[in-house]
Order: sequence, then structure tokens, then C-alpha cells
Amino acid sequence: MEEVKNQVSEIDVTEKALKQILRIKEENNIPESHALRVGVKGGGCSGLTYQMFFDENHKDGDTIIEKENLKIVVDGKSLFYLSGTILDFSDGLNGRGFVFNNPNAVKTCGCGESFGV
Repeated sequence: MEEVKNQVSEIDVTEKALKQILRIKEENNIPESHALRVGVKGGGCSGLTYQMFFDENHKDGDTIIEKENLKIVVDGKSLFYLSGTILDFSDGLNGRGFVFNNPNAVKTCGCGESFGV
């Protein structure tokens, strides 16, 4: 398992998103041992969709990125599509939720939940 500490070249998380993730983790009594798994899977109107969930399992080929009090786990295939992505949180007029600012996405759907490369 490859471990990356305090490195922002793969995936970064804004302070706003970090606070929201830690709040959700605390409110749902998610154990400290669980990391935030970020990934992609096939589907959606643009070809790929983002995934985000808390996971206690780490697999061979996972990259672990530490950001303050949060561990982010990304599998190798997803990291290929997410490299350079900044995870943000929006609570503006256009809706409330997490936003993936992905420089690799050449097309996105109108809702921002899927993308294509």
C-alpha cells in the first residue's frame, strides 16, 4: 500500500470540505479508524461518476493521503482519473454539497455528478 503524507499533488481538500467531512464523521459516530474513500465508477450521463464514503478497509494499490485529521484513501484506477482534483464543499444558491474540481474532466453533466475524460 502506497502512503502519501501531506502531499497535495494527487487530491487536495479545501478547508471548507474538510470541516464538513469531519462534521459528518462525528455526527454519525464513524470510528476514527475509518478513512474517506474517494473514487470513480462507470455510469452517469457523462461516463464516470464520483464516489465518496467512509471505509475501514485498505486494499493493495490504495494511496493514502493525510490532510490534518483526515485520511483519504484512493484506489489506483480512480487516482488515474482524480489526480490533481480539489474536493470542495458548496453551500451557495446553486445547491449544497461536495464539488469535485477535476482538471482531467473534459466534459461534465449539468448536475456535476458525472464526468468524462
